[in-house]
Amino acid sequence: MELMTSGEFARASGLSRKALRLYDELDLLRPAEIDSGSGYRRYAPSQLEQARLVAWLRRLGMPLAAIRQASTAAPAQAAAILTAYWDQVEAETTARRALAAFLIGYLSGKETAVNDAQATLAIRYAVRTDIGLKREENEDTAYAGAQLLAIADGMGGHAAGEVASAAVIDALKPLDTQVPAGEVLNALDHAVRQASRRLTTMAKSDPALRGMGTTLTALLWSGSELGLVHIGDSRAYLSHPQRNLILRALVADGGCEPDLSLREAVPGDRYLLCSDGLHEVVNAAAIARVLLTVADPDEAASGLVELALAGGGPDNVTCIVADVVAAAVPVA
Repeated sequence: MELMTSGEFARASGLSRKALRLYDELDLLRPAEIDSGSGYRRYAPSQLEQARLVAWLRRLGMPLAAIRQASTAAPAQAAAILTAYWDQVEAETTARRALAAFLIGYLSGKETAVNDAQATLAIRYAVRTDIGLKREENEDTAYAGAQLLAIADGMGGHAAGEVASAAVIDALKPLDTQVPAGEVLNALDHAVRQASRRLTTMAKSDPALRGMGTTLTALLWSGSELGLVHIGDSRAYLSHPQRNLILRALVADGGCEPDLSLREAVPGDRYLLCSDGLHEVVNAAAIARVLLTVADPDEAASGLVELALAGGGPDNVTCIVADVVAAAVPVA
């Protein structure tokens, strides 16, 4: 059988001579013969099928290690290797498509970016806020939607705190959509860092806002996955209070690292987000009693605010009460 020069073999196989050298070095496609004097490579015509298979698999994007395995395997085994690889590609493509759709919606400011057919849970929620009995301004800002709950308690005086809390909540609002599974914490982290940059820009452009800051507690749902971001002394409770005071805040002169955590939500969970105007005045037992005995979220949120006011209301008080329910149950 007459051997083919590397040029002839390259033209017949659809591979470049450079690719042939690379595949030789990687032990993917060895020449049938290498001239000891000139170093010229020669290939057998029977190698064309393997060469074409290598070229096709490269066009599919298969890693070289997998190509080596498939190109030397029996046809049935090679087919199984290719099937497993392509199943992985399709799964990754589906996840990337969902992420791309979310990012397009997020960056364009659309209300809805992608539908999650696997979402099985929803929330029934209520929001209540009060300026309190001793403050002239309400520096708390709250947001509650089908996928996002958030409370920010601003600081800085002379309306700076109100500006800070509102700016941070505005930065999170685009997340009130179906964030792809597995991206909840990344989405929260990105939004918080974007909010920090926004505060810094605002403070640099207006001297009256220098030194402003805000706490932040937010919950973001995706299917049954729930992400929590927390900065400062606003709080998130699951069913009953668990004190976990973290005295840090998102500030305009550099900010700080957010605490991020992930948990699995189940029907029957009840979450409370609140500013310190509640938990600094009302003890944990009283908060728990309301959460455990008042079924309606609206009545529970109102009852908690009333407890804070009855305790003197020295600060703004804001509460979000949210119940995790099956998706078929109408939500607020």
